[in-house]
Amino acid sequence: MSERIAIALAALLLTASGASAREVVPFRESVSPGTIVIRTGERQLYYVRGDGTALRYRVAVGKPGKQWFGEARVDGKYVRPAWAPPSEVKRDNPRLPDVIPGGAPNNPMGARALTLNLGEYAIHGTNRPSSIGTYASYGCIRLLNQDIIDLYDQVSVGTRVVVTP
Repeated sequence: MSERIAIALAALLLTASGASAREVVPFRESVSPGTIVIRTGERQLYYVRGDGTALRYRVAVGKPGKQWFGEARVDGKYVRPAWAPPSEVKRDNPRLPDVIPGGAPNNPMGARALTLNLGEYAIHGTNRPSSIGTYASYGCIRLLNQDIIDLYDQVSVGTRVVVTP
């Protein structure tokens, strides 16, 4: 097997195994430590630290026409949450059940969820890791399950969330 094929296979295995997409990056904007900044156009989430850096996570964001921008606060933290499809999702997908239990393979919330005070939006894991880095949702922010677990452990209810284009 050539070295190029071996490298490609290793990268594929890391992706398939759910390798983390987070990294520490410089972050010099005037944002308070502990703030979550989501740059929709970059499909990146930044968790701002107090040392001029942020943890950067690759995310999936809302599809065109389903995105929102502005500020919110984390108003709930949930482990393996059940999911009740919002009315717009249910209207577009009427065959969805009214509730998908937490931990079910077809539950799109994944391992953790940080709900936001804006109603039906959340920052959550995913059962579709291939969607990370794309415009995929109805406005929620998706992370790999191991990344939402990492972020979940660092934030608290009340954490400020800023979403920009």
